[in-house]
Amino acid sequence: MPKKKVAPKKPAAAKKVKPSPKDTRTLGQLTALADSVVTAADKRRDPHVDIPARSLSNVRYNSRKRFIEMGKNTNRRQLFNLSQAKSFMQTMLVASGSQQLIEQNKTTSIRGLYYLLKHTIEGAKEETFGEQSECDPVIEDVEVLLGSLREELHLYAQKKGDMVGEVVLTDRGDEIDCARMGSGGYGIPSIVEPDVIKFKKCSAKFVLHVEKDTVWQRFNEDKFWRTHKCILTHGGGQPPRGVRRLLHRLHSELNLPVYCLLDNDPWGYYIYSVIKQGSINLAFESQRMAIPDAKFIGLRSLDFDRCGLSDSVTIDLSATDRKRASQIAAYPWFAKKKPWQKEIKKMLDNGFKLEVEALISRDISYVTEEYAPARLRNRDWLD
Repeated sequence: MPKKKVAPKKPAAAKKVKPSPKDTRTLGQLTALADSVVTAADKRRDPHVDIPARSLSNVRYNSRKRFIEMGKNTNRRQLFNLSQAKSFMQTMLVASGSQQLIEQNKTTSIRGLYYLLKHTIEGAKEETFGEQSECDPVIEDVEVLLGSLREELHLYAQKKGDMVGEVVLTDRGDEIDCARMGSGGYGIPSIVEPDVIKFKKCSAKFVLHVEKDTVWQRFNEDKFWRTHKCILTHGGGQPPRGVRRLLHRLHSELNLPVYCLLDNDPWGYYIYSVIKQGSINLAFESQRMAIPDAKFIGLRSLDFDRCGLSDSVTIDLSATDRKRASQIAAYPWFAKKKPWQKEIKKMLDNGFKLEVEALISRDISYVTEEYAPARLRNRDWLD
C-alpha cells in the first residue's frame, strides 16, 4: 500500500520582539534605506546608495580629538549600473538580514549571516554570494552607510580575548565576578554594548592590556591584578572589536587609565596605535573605540641593555619590519612626538626586535614582579 503523501509544514512566522531604544534607532535607519530605494523606483529613477569611502585618502587625524576620523568622500553604488548591480543587491540583502535579526532579537555570526543570505537568484544561475569573502566587505559597507557598529546590526565576530580582575558585571543578566574566573578568565564577547554588558561594581585602579594570551596567563597566574588592584585583558594579538570597545567603555565609563604592554616591534607599535587613535576601517566609530589617553608601557628598544638581556632573545628585523616601522613613524600622531621618533630610531639602529616573553630569560615572573610594576611606579611610558 503506497504511503500517504504529507504536505510539508510551513515554518511558523518568526515572533517579533519589542526592540530596545538602540535597536529602534537602527531599524529606523534600515527602513529609511529601504524607503529610499522604493521612492526612487516610484519616480522611475535609478536607485543608489552613497557609501563613505573606507580608504586612507578619506581618513584624517583630528589633532583636537586625538583620533582618526572618516572624511566625506563617498562611492556611489547604483542598481542600473551593470558593474554595480550585484553589489547593490548584496548591500540590500545584508540590510534586510540585519533587520530580520533585530526584529527577532537574535544575533548571528558574520558566517551565519552569509548562509542566511546565500541562495540562487530565482530565474538565474547566479548566487547572491559566492563566498564569505564577498559578504564580509558588504557588511562593512552597511556599517559605514548607517553609521552603526556591526554589533548594532546583531552580528558578532569570533570571540578572541579574555579579562580578569577587580570588576563585577552582568552579561545578558548573568552576574560575572571577574575576580573569580580561575585560570581561563572571562571570555570577552564580540558584542559588549551597554544593553548586553553592564558594569555593576569596580574596585580596579587601572586596566593593563597585554598583547598575547601567553603573557596574560603569566600575569593571571601571578595574580598581578589582585596585588595591583587592576583589570587585566588581552586581545590575542591585534585586539578584535569587542575587546577594543570594552577597553573604551572601561576607560570612558569607569574612568580607568589604560596601559598597554606590547612587544618591541612594528606590530606592537601598530596595535598601540589602533587602540589609541583608531583604525582606518573603523574610522567612522573612533569616538566609541579609540582611547587617546592610553599609554604604552611595552618593551622598549633600550630595554635590551636596561634589563640585561642576551643576544639569544633578539629577533632580527626584516625588510618588511623596517618598512613598517618607517610608515608608523610617519603617522601624524607619532610624527611630532620626539620620544616615539627616538624609540623607533633606536629599534632600527639596534637591528632587532624583542617580544615581551624575552623577559622570561631573566626570571619566569620578572615581567609581573619587576618590569611592569617599575614602569607603572615610575610613570615610565610612551604617550
